[in-house]
Amino acid sequence: MKNTNEYRYQKAKKRVEEMKAFYTHATVYVIIITLLILLNYFTTAFPWVIFPAIGWGLGLTAHGLSAHQYNPVLGKNWEERKIKELMERDAF
Repeated sequence: MKNTNEYRYQKAKKRVEEMKAFYTHATVYVIIITLLILLNYFTTAFPWVIFPAIGWGLGLTAHGLSAHQYNPVLGKNWEERKIKELMERDAF
């Protein structure tokens, strides 16, 4: 029973760390893109800031999906199902 609770605790702790990293990433994104928007506004008429905003935004979106364990390709709880499948296969 203790191993199960410790496993669950470690898994939850890892998820919290992943979510915290995502929120840090999102905060840095907002700050840097805001500074780039200001730089773009005061230096040139061409809206070049959209390129880093979109590129980095796609990476941030992927990070958010991963941190919140959402995977539209493999489905919900795919990792857990795969682990159970592999454990059952190796049990024999």
